[in-house]
Amino acid sequence: MKPDPDLHDLLRTLRVWSPEVTTLPALDPDAAPADPLPLFTTWFAEAVAAGQPEPHTMSLATSDADGLPDVRTVMLHGADADGWAFASHSGSAKGRQLAARPYAALHFYWPALGRQIRLRGPVESAPSPEAQADLHARSTGALAAALTGRQSEVLGSVAELERTSREAWERAQREPDAPAPTWTLYRLRPDEAEFFQGDAERRHVRLKYRRTDTGWLRELLWP
Repeated sequence: MKPDPDLHDLLRTLRVWSPEVTTLPALDPDAAPADPLPLFTTWFAEAVAAGQPEPHTMSLATSDADGLPDVRTVMLHGADADGWAFASHSGSAKGRQLAARPYAALHFYWPALGRQIRLRGPVESAPSPEAQADLHARSTGALAAALTGRQSEVLGSVAELERTSREAWERAQREPDAPAPTWTLYRLRPDEAEFFQGDAERRHVRLKYRRTDTGWLRELLWP
């Protein structure tokens, strides 16, 4: 039987931003736009062009009833002047946490370009018709997953999941406009947005935007 690898030995073999797979562009803070949204849009397009796998996935951090942090990966549904959008069931763990504490953080990491983006701010739910329209514009699989429901509840067995999912797929194919009443579209409207550009000599550039009463304030942070 092959022995388990030693975690610390494995860690020592890994590199960060290997030049064979990573390009580290420059970030000129003086040339950055006054608003974080245009810079996000540009960086997102550049991540796609660089071949970054799944650049539309992001970490979502919320707080539970005791104020303790909770985090998971979700998918970006859009970003505009109203905020950065994602979706989930209102009865899921994150849905319940956002109902009780409607403030969250998002984190994007695009290692192909050595870039991170961090956003923090209040979260609001979009009207139900907008959430349903967003869901029905997505794939059959997305609708089937939404119709399966019961997200974050205790599951009795894998067989139960397979049976319920199969029924949901059949309904999604039969009724492409089937409603998923608990499906909710959320928008995070950032109070803060940080753009991190990695540097090979560890002189990373961190550009932070803070929302004020008169607009966005830009400042640099030590790496």
